Amino acid sequence: MKIVERRRADSDCPRPPLRAQSPPETLFEVAYFEDKAYLTQSGQLYQEATAMAFGKTYCFGPTFRAEKSKTRRHLTEFWMVEPEMSYATLDDVMNLAEDFLCFVVGRALENCREELKVLERDPAPLEKVQKPFPRVQYDDAVKILEEMGHPFEWGGDFGAPDETALSAKYDRPVLVHRYPAAVKAFYMKRDPQDDRLALCVDVLAPEGVGEIIGGGQRCDDLAFLEAQIEHHKLPKAAFEWYLDLRRYGSVPHGGFGLGVERTVAWITGTEHVRETIPFPRMLYKIYP
Repeated sequence: MKIVERRRADSDCPRPPLRAQSPPETLFEVAYFEDKAYLTQSGQLYQEATAMAFGKTYCFGPTFRAEKSKTRRHLTEFWMVEPEMSYATLDDVMNLAEDFLCFVVGRALENCREELKVLERDPAPLEKVQKPFPRVQYDDAVKILEEMGHPFEWGGDFGAPDETALSAKYDRPVLVHRYPAAVKAFYMKRDPQDDRLALCVDVLAPEGVGEIIGGGQRCDDLAFLEAQIEHHKLPKAAFEWYLDLRRYGSVPHGGFGLGVERTVAWITGTEHVRETIPFPRMLYKIYP
């Protein structure tokens, strides 16, 4: 159990309230001896600390979302793989995400052909998962949606219908980067070319699966993070350990979170993520 909050529960936006700080409805609160804690929705902030020590690290574990989502893409409890790298830019994060997906899909095709056949999964779309992946800036993605007759207003985050419409244009995952900073987590580094934008990326899988990876470059500027914490009215005391990572020296760094069940659903051609985990926890289902 880690003590973490996230702003967007299906991608990579954690915030860590360490004590009872009137947690939002997106958190599961649990008793922790004489205190309170919250079930994790990401290990990312902790990974930033380990990346400062070891350069390249990752974690793999369960995450919990308290939003009352009831879609084929969402589980209340799911698993994530979260790599984090020091001396890394947004381009490095996108390159790793691309290599990671190519490797995973390649191994599935190499070792699981019979299983895919049993699942009646056509391997042809997976065979097209080769580098390079298309990379589309958020501004251009909005224009593409408008040209498709899909209404969308600049400044918002993409929902499932938007992701489905956009990814349908491509035969492999598409990397959408540089979203408006207002819809991303406070710790995202701003684009030096346009302060309205964050150096972040979402990877959208084709065939209607949508986002399977969310990540980006983390801000390494202490003053900016302190200002963001104040702007969002977050409890600064809860973030002192995180601010120390900048206070005593930092380097450019970044990473991402990959949703395991969504990725498996995409590779296997499964309609609902509940079919990709042994004991799916959903809005109205907790008993095995």
